[in-house]
Amino acid sequence: MRFPKLAFIFMFVGCLVVYLTYVKRHYDDSKPLVSDQLPQYRMDTHKHLTSAHVASEHFQYGIMFDAGSTGTRIHVFKFQMEPNEAPRLAHETFKAIKPGLSAYADDPEKFDGYINVADVLQSKEGLLTLLKVAKETVPETLWSSSPLMLRATAGLRLLPGEKATILLDKVREVFSESLFFYRPDSVSIMDGTDEGALHGTETPTVGMLDLGGGSTQITFALQDEKTIQTSPIDYVTSFQMFNITHALYSHSYLGLGLMSARLAVLGGIEGQPLPGPQELISPCLASDYSGQWEHAEVLYTVKGQKAGEPIYESCLRKVEKMIYKRVRKTEEVKDMDFYAFSYYYDRAVDLGLIDEITGGTVRVRDYIEGAKKVCNNMSPGGIKETPFLCLDLTYISVLLQELDFPPDKELKVCYS
Repeated sequence: MRFPKLAFIFMFVGCLVVYLTYVKRHYDDSKPLVSDQLPQYRMDTHKHLTSAHVASEHFQYGIMFDAGSTGTRIHVFKFQMEPNEAPRLAHETFKAIKPGLSAYADDPEKFDGYINVADVLQSKEGLLTLLKVAKETVPETLWSSSPLMLRATAGLRLLPGEKATILLDKVREVFSESLFFYRPDSVSIMDGTDEGALHGTETPTVGMLDLGGGSTQITFALQDEKTIQTSPIDYVTSFQMFNITHALYSHSYLGLGLMSARLAVLGGIEGQPLPGPQELISPCLASDYSGQWEHAEVLYTVKGQKAGEPIYESCLRKVEKMIYKRVRKTEEVKDMDFYAFSYYYDRAVDLGLIDEITGGTVRVRDYIEGAKKVCNNMSPGGIKETPFLCLDLTYISVLLQELDFPPDKELKVCYS
């Protein structure tokens, strides 16, 4: 794996979901098995079993699909099982594809074609490609006992009407034929706490930040009783694992993902096209810029504001006004290590702050200074490929400070 330590932390609660939902159940359940339960795990292997079969009894697998707004990712977890010990994450296999499921909201039949076997073999994209990864990773003898799950994030929550339901039903059809252990409720859209927990933590000293297209999440293990008492009740969750109770601060801010925030700063309203030929005019764009931008199935015409005061200062005021009092400050974040993913990573790569393959460490101040540099040096005709970089960086720098991260705070920024 590219980031062994990071992968363990990043997948901790994902593994926990699989463990609590399926693996722990077949340890604790003393009732006779029925057809929809996992086979009982046993360590009393018999001499007549083959060595391969005996080896497979020491492991269990869990398969998690993470369906985001910009792509779908598969994580295949391999748990080492030993008698009288908690399951241990032995390995994780990862693969991602683009676009996200929401790209097929208007044409479910296109989605069906997208995952047609012939198409997959030719294009090597789609859910069947990811399922193929799982089948290549999990021994065939364990397919029927390996739970298969999909959790969708804000990209689907933002879809109007029943579009999300239709898409998830299509996914269920595919999964039901996969030969893995599957139940219809294994495919769903996460609520805010779940979405933060997917990027959960292993230790009390590590936190996670994720900036998607439609929402942004913050998650960390609580250490200060004061934070537990003063936080909103839906920001704090607790769970028991291996007879230890963990308190987790986790919240997903829907509408504050990078793409949704970009629209709000530009002056648009989520899901509402502009009447007639109106345009969104913003000081966060180069004065000579004019173009079209699509978000949540709506196409917008956007233009830069006529030259006046420095772009950064004008853009900063717009961003600060948009985000004012929409996120909570939490002092506890100042004193622990944080990992940051998704658009935090993308924009750090755009600035040349980190290596595209290995990631790296970025200070909040680096985003601030990067925003100033990009905004105040947008030359006419020179920003066609990255017209929104000034806006995006300004938003990221303000968001982090609103969450109470000081300018000198270091973040470990990695590809997710």
